[in-house]
Amino acid sequence: MVQIEQLAARTPAVSVDELLKGFYPSPRFGEVSFSSYRPDPKQPSQASAVRALEGFADGVGSGNGGGLFKKLFGKKDESRAGIYLDGGFGVGKTHLLASLWHASPGPKAFGTFVEYTNLVGALSFRKTVEALSTYKLVCIDEFELDDPGDTVLMSRLMRELSDAGVKLAATSNTLPGSLGEGRFAAVDFQREIQVLADQFDVIRIDGEDYRHRGLPAAPQPLKNSELSAHMKAEFDGKTVAQDEFSTLIHHLAGVHPSRYRQLIDGIDGVVWRNVETIKEQAVALRFVVLADRLYDKDVPILASGVPFDKLFTEEMMAGGYMKKYFRAVSRLTALAREGQNHEPS
Repeated sequence: MVQIEQLAARTPAVSVDELLKGFYPSPRFGEVSFSSYRPDPKQPSQASAVRALEGFADGVGSGNGGGLFKKLFGKKDESRAGIYLDGGFGVGKTHLLASLWHASPGPKAFGTFVEYTNLVGALSFRKTVEALSTYKLVCIDEFELDDPGDTVLMSRLMRELSDAGVKLAATSNTLPGSLGEGRFAAVDFQREIQVLADQFDVIRIDGEDYRHRGLPAAPQPLKNSELSAHMKAEFDGKTVAQDEFSTLIHHLAGVHPSRYRQLIDGIDGVVWRNVETIKEQAVALRFVVLADRLYDKDVPILASGVPFDKLFTEEMMAGGYMKKYFRAVSRLTALAREGQNHEPS
């Protein structure tokens, strides 16, 4: 017996406290630690990164941060507020960032870059600063700048959190001084980009970059007539969200991306009928957020229509947001393989 729901019928109402409680590592990294990270002996920078992060964790919450009294009367702290992990895909940056979060005292926050920009959109900039300024550590995974507005927003947020004594940690495959390259006229925003770069000590993590392997092959989509039987066999005794793809896409426009985590709460699997290529940029970027949240919770997918490697247009896959789209296609493909072929994602 399968309990069927529709994501398109859900409109979660989320309080500020509930939004902030969602800023923790996904179940994939719920129990990782520095000791569970396995550095490649051929890449000494990986072991060096572990040692640096262990030392950084020791300084979180040690009372050597900012605050008004210290700004007025204390000795200026010359150390940088943040640590920035730079490296290619697949070298374990998120594992290490989550390990830092687990090893540090709270209150603390862990989220992707997009989740923080969405948080500002949901709360306002000032309320976000007020909320996060009480934290000892803020971790930002997949740090990337996609447009000038995000550049200014995040530079201001990082600067104000740093001034409040909050420790910062981030991961990306782009050096902080190079954020925004290829996306917009970065030279016009060099000052804001430099403000970001000045917040962090950069730690390079070398290793095999998995980007050259390309995307895994997407499984052949199911026929509409096959979806029901597959759903009953795959999700017996579970709760499934079954939606017409176009209806879901339309519904997402009315749900703030900061609530997508709550949108899929309690869902064990999703079934999408008639998946079609997304042709509008704003729609595609919203769907990327949903793909990330589904991947975080390891929610298997059954789908008909076009395969996920055709989910975005060729222009999108070659444009300024290509990293986001490649990540989304890769993650959705993994979840579809899990749903159809029982391959672990």
